[in-house]
Amino acid sequence: MPTVIPFVPQNITVHLGPPSSNAENVTVPFIDYVKNVASSEIYPTWEPSALRANILAIVSFALNRVYTEFYRSRGYPFDITSSTAYDQYFVNGRSYFENVSRIVDELFNDYLRRPGFVEPLAAKFCNGTTVTCAGLSQWGSQELAQQGLNSTEILRNYYGDVEIVPDAPVRGSQSSYPGTPLRVGSRGPFVSVIQTELNRISRNYPAIPRIPEVDGIFGPRTEEAVRKFQEVFDLDVDGVVGKSTWYALVRLYTAVLSLSELRSQGQQYYAVNWAYPSGLQQGARGDKVRHLQYMLSVLSEFIPQIPEVQVDGIFGPATRTAVLAAQGWLGLPQTGVVDEDTWDGIYDQFAGIENTALRSEVTFPGIEGTTLRQFPGDGLRQGNQDEVRQEVVR
Repeated sequence: MPTVIPFVPQNITVHLGPPSSNAENVTVPFIDYVKNVASSEIYPTWEPSALRANILAIVSFALNRVYTEFYRSRGYPFDITSSTAYDQYFVNGRSYFENVSRIVDELFNDYLRRPGFVEPLAAKFCNGTTVTCAGLSQWGSQELAQQGLNSTEILRNYYGDVEIVPDAPVRGSQSSYPGTPLRVGSRGPFVSVIQTELNRISRNYPAIPRIPEVDGIFGPRTEEAVRKFQEVFDLDVDGVVGKSTWYALVRLYTAVLSLSELRSQGQQYYAVNWAYPSGLQQGARGDKVRHLQYMLSVLSEFIPQIPEVQVDGIFGPATRTAVLAAQGWLGLPQTGVVDEDTWDGIYDQFAGIENTALRSEVTFPGIEGTTLRQFPGDGLRQGNQDEVRQEVVR
């Protein structure tokens, strides 16, 4: 998807009726939207674990609509509808139940996803009595809560193997379209986005030629694929990715991966959680080591004293040398062990690098054949606490 990092929008625009109806659109804070839907869909007297499970499903479904630009990619000026035939029950202007409101305050920026996927789960649900579906049963969740299941167990009972992503970043709504057309000569992460989408769509539509390398460079092979895509889907064949072609790509990419469906092929990604991981030292392995190496590799491009390090998830001698150098540059004790002060110091410097590495495409030699690409939004500044994630584009 164009939006690499799932985020919680500050506001969401709701269409007060079915998609094609001549109904009003209202824009409300996302947290108020969730409180409204939760107060409209579920009973405040239910067990807390049932309430939490339902609220997480409500949040995740709404975020999936925003993430996939489900309606906006079809030309609608809204993010979601109030029609239960399509989306979730929203009653404009209604009041909220106090206990529901408190739980939403805690959970509004948590969401569900499949392990290894990036997009919020399209967590469909129904009341479980008059209407049944493949997703969560609202009354069934209450029965499970009364049996002693917690919210995670309830969700996994209905959705299978899911995980909860806590504290997703909150930011202003922004369409994925880069604002200006992309054409031969364009470079950067937006080009990587369309190359990735075209290559995946071409698996379902073989007439579209594959682009040999996702390199962020809009060259002749990318133009050829764009032209064929435009021809297949009855768009103006000019080889330029303007707004109509961009959103046609969004729609088709969402469709071929079923990203807006409960049973989705999903987007795989390389996740970066910037929370302190407890002490890392030589011999450690895993994703947290990769996150450390990624930050050090970015810093090495700007701070000559810090040597380049391979992003391989193995805390070996080279990583220890880079940590020692970073500690020396930060004025911290040079232990070679990444304690909380060292992690925070490295992160603060990393987060302060804006409009450079954070806004461009960075290829790391330790991950052969992959490119990390960033969401093309606002740069991070020192002190920014938002969680940032990168996606591996294969």
